[in-house]
Amino acid sequence: MNTIDLINRHRSIRKFKDLPIEKEKMDRILECGMRAPNTGNMQIYSIIVTEQRDNIEALSKLHFGQGATAAAFLTICVDVNRYHHWCRLRGCDEPYDNFLWLMSGTVDATLAAQNICIAAESEGLGLCYLGTVMYNTQAIAELLELPKGVVPVVTLCMGYPAEEPALSERLPLEGVVHQEKYHNYSDDDIERIHRIREEFPFNQEMVRQNGTRNLAEIFTKIRYPKKDNVAISKALLEFVEQAGMM
Repeated sequence: MNTIDLINRHRSIRKFKDLPIEKEKMDRILECGMRAPNTGNMQIYSIIVTEQRDNIEALSKLHFGQGATAAAFLTICVDVNRYHHWCRLRGCDEPYDNFLWLMSGTVDATLAAQNICIAAESEGLGLCYLGTVMYNTQAIAELLELPKGVVPVVTLCMGYPAEEPALSERLPLEGVVHQEKYHNYSDDDIERIHRIREEFPFNQEMVRQNGTRNLAEIFTKIRYPKKDNVAISKALLEFVEQAGMM
């Protein structure tokens, strides 16, 4: 299978076989992650690989039960701690404890994560990206014993798939891509672009089961309501400040 076909066949896997990931295979996948582009070739990130069953169970609880059957969790973190240590040993300043490098490290960690995803799927593994890493950042950091200057930003659960779910829907190209300059959307544009999502059978069933007026209300009222967004944002900012990145 070529790379384009592999990427277009991606699906989130949430049920895994009770099989470990071979060390050689995991190492190959991680090496691919480390070949991703990054700011200044500084690699301001670290990858915590969790494979012991008790630690997987503890992490799964912090991700609201997700990934409980996975063979591994990969928690990918912004990490200026390692770079600052090197700077100190070389008699240099420690200038990366600020918002700019939180953002730069987040981009670098995300690029590494995507390389890992592609490599893992090419090796016959399945995975799921867990956005809940932002929900329990403090507790995840404590469990993984992250020092100051290290902030978890991406979590992947991974293993051999025990399911083959249908592909998720995506917006059409015109809904995301702008030519030359940003094209602001008209009402007709929004209606057309989002029609594929609103007519997707899984989404229609979700609206029916939850008794909402439409799919947008699923997101704004049930999945990601503003009160939760504000509370999570506050906790995340507090952790970032404690981690010395603001």
